[in-house]
Amino acid sequence: MSVNKVFIDTNVLVYLYSGDDSDKRRLAYEVIHRYDCQISTQVLNEFSNICIKKLKITAQDIQGLIEQICSYCDLAYIDEDTISKALEIHSRYKYSYYDSLIIASALERGCEYLLSEDLSDGQIIDGSLTIKNIFA
Repeated sequence: MSVNKVFIDTNVLVYLYSGDDSDKRRLAYEVIHRYDCQISTQVLNEFSNICIKKLKITAQDIQGLIEQICSYCDLAYIDEDTISKALEIHSRYKYSYYDSLIIASALERGCEYLLSEDLSDGQIIDGSLTIKNIFA
């Protein structure tokens, strides 16, 4: 995969820090260190929630993980334009609102790929963003 920018969905970050699957952790690590990675405030919020509820990581430790993630990834902030774009994507592609918000953020950042385990692998959004499941 020769790309400029990739948008990282929450599940990639979860695999990076969970001990459940070493192959998926390795792939997530390679992505974070190889590509120009973009994330959004939504992704960080979802990641924090999963760390608290499922991975049982303390708030202090989560703060350290977020600092580490932000040292490797550029952070996109969600604003009114992002929300409008997400609603348009939701209407057109029938993704959930929150998935549409991630897709909208990736489009705004000019990403070529959205790396996600949960969305339709291979689907092209707006002729420029390809959804890719690196774990498939």
